Parts: sequence; structure tokens; C-alpha cells
Amino acid sequence: MATAPVREGIVETSTQAGPARQSRTPLSRGRVLAAAVALADEGGVDALSMRKIAQALGVVPMALYKHVANKNELLDGMIDALVGEIDPPVADADWKTAVRGRVLSARRMLLRHPWAPEVIESRIKARTTPTPAVMEYLDSMIGIFRAGGFSLDLTHHAMHVMGSRLLGFSQELFSDSSGRAPDPDALSPEEMAARYPHITALAMAVAHDRDSVVGSGCDDQFEFEFALDLTLDGLERLLGAP
Repeated sequence: MATAPVREGIVETSTQAGPARQSRTPLSRGRVLAAAVALADEGGVDALSMRKIAQALGVVPMALYKHVANKNELLDGMIDALVGEIDPPVADADWKTAVRGRVLSARRMLLRHPWAPEVIESRIKARTTPTPAVMEYLDSMIGIFRAGGFSLDLTHHAMHVMGSRLLGFSQELFSDSSGRAPDPDALSPEEMAARYPHITALAMAVAHDRDSVVGSGCDDQFEFEFALDLTLDGLERLLGAP
């Protein structure tokens, strides 16, 4: 049987009933990025490859390079696609409500894509400027502060203190060590209690949340919102200061 001819955006097939045409969505940058995000959601970003993306889209790997030049450009595009999921500011809201709403929307986005914080961190550090969508998002957030009456100086401080929380995650002093191989040089619980009594007391007192991305022993969502509200309350106080 002869192979059906293929044209851009159209696949022609032959059947017993006669020739027929079946439309196919043309390959685009948006489709490539959507497929990459879906694969990262399933298996993590480390397992991502051009070959797997091509297989998911039903194309040859070389076809992808018309839309993304390399892996770094792919990751940058994925970041921009995720930032596009963040809700726009609530119309007619005060600055505090608007900022809080967008930050929590960013957090919901990251909870849907657990691999994203590491990629965002690594790509922001690797670039001289953030990706276009991140730049637009940060510019919008600065605009919210400015429209709320913040001076340029106070807005500058606000952006620093908010940090990565603007994109829905926070940098923590301690990372979760669960699931790692035991450290042969680690102190015993008794030695820990004797040498670091306050850390030990705190660790024993907190309620454990095994799925926390903040760290074992933390209620992740509560800690995130606690720090966010504390920051916004402090900025509100400074805004009203003479």
C-alpha cells in the first residue's frame, strides 16, 4: 500500500471508502511548551528530553528545533508558560489584596508543577535578566505597589523582602532531609539535645507535615501565608509611617 502524502498541517489517508482528509494541529511553540510542561509534571524536569517531547507530539525531534533552539530556551519557555497561569490582579482591589491574591495564585501554580521552583531559580541565576513573562509579572507587581502609594524606595525594599515569594515559593534555611541516606557523622538525638537544646525543643514541638516543601515538621501552606501576611502587614505599617 502506498504511503499517504503529508502536507503542512494536513495528513491525507486512504480508506476503502475512498480518499479522506484528516486535519492535524500544526506544530507550534505553544504546543511544544505545553507538551514539555506535561511531561515534567509526570516525571520531573530531569527526565525531560527533546526525544520524549517529540514522541508525545508525534513528530521527529528535529521538528522541535524550529520552535526552541536548545534545552535552555525550552526551560525558559516553560517558565513563561507557567507564569502565564498566574491570575491577573483583581480589579479595583487595594494593593494589599491584589498582591496577596497574585502571590497565592502563583503558589497554586507551583503546587501544580512541583518541579518549577528549582527550574525558576536555576534559570534566573543563569540569565542576565529574567524571562519576558517573569519580567512582565514583576513589572506588574511593582505597578501594584506604586499605585498603592509606595515610593520608589519603599517599593525597592518591598521587592527585596518579598523575594521568591512573589513567584509562590520561599527560600528556607533548612531543607528536608527525609528520604536521604543517614549521615554517618550526624549526632545522636541525645547529643543533639545537649548541644542544641533550642533547635531540639522546636523540632519536637512542631506538628509534622510529611508533604511539606518547606521542611519536615512544618505546615507548608500555613508557614507560607504566615510569612506573606507578616511581610504585607509590615509594608502597610511603613506605608502609613510619617
